[in-house]
Amino acid sequence: MVERVPSRPTETAPVGDLGRRLALRRAQLGLSRQETAARAGMAPGYLQYLEEYPGAAPGAGVLHGLAEVLRTTVRELTGGDTDLPPGAGHQASRQPEFTELTTQECRDLLSTHGVGRIAVPTLAGPVIVPVDYSVVDDAIVFRTAPGTTPSQAAGCQVAFEVDRIDDVFGQGWSVLVRGHARTVTNPDEVRRLDEQACSTPWAGGPRDQWVRIDVPLVITGRRITA
Repeated sequence: MVERVPSRPTETAPVGDLGRRLALRRAQLGLSRQETAARAGMAPGYLQYLEEYPGAAPGAGVLHGLAEVLRTTVRELTGGDTDLPPGAGHQASRQPEFTELTTQECRDLLSTHGVGRIAVPTLAGPVIVPVDYSVVDDAIVFRTAPGTTPSQAAGCQVAFEVDRIDDVFGQGWSVLVRGHARTVTNPDEVRRLDEQACSTPWAGGPRDQWVRIDVPLVITGRRITA
């Protein structure tokens, strides 16, 4: 049975889970919709349909072809790996290359806004929690609420780690920062962070306390490539 592709005069944002994953992976590889469709042996209009129609249900052959072109797996395209930790079910490459990152490389990778993990000393011992962060003036900043675990980092020496893992090819990188954290109290600085920092916590709710990890005492990183 041939699936009919509804015509669309203009491109819209991906809607379904499959569509979002296809579009995101294309963006990560720098591929246009036309390039991806050509490499997968399908019409651009059909790929548009897959990305924009939430009810699209392509066959196994289509999914395998797209996964190969996008250098990923069918499981990842369809969301089957959502609850799996990074690295689960994947083997390392036969000849992995391990390198130490320079300080500048670490800073460049750290400046890509995302989610990192902060190790906070507490009375019960160190606790590691994820935070949505930005880098402003070479400082790591994140928004939290008084009384939460991340807020307890203020006034302490902390460790902050961020990484990116590519399960498909068994490669990735990590950057580790150790520095002093403090609560931002200066109204002008708070206002500037509100304007400049791209940091909207996933947890939602009121998060009006900024915590800043100043120019780190130690910053190191590692990269593993296939």
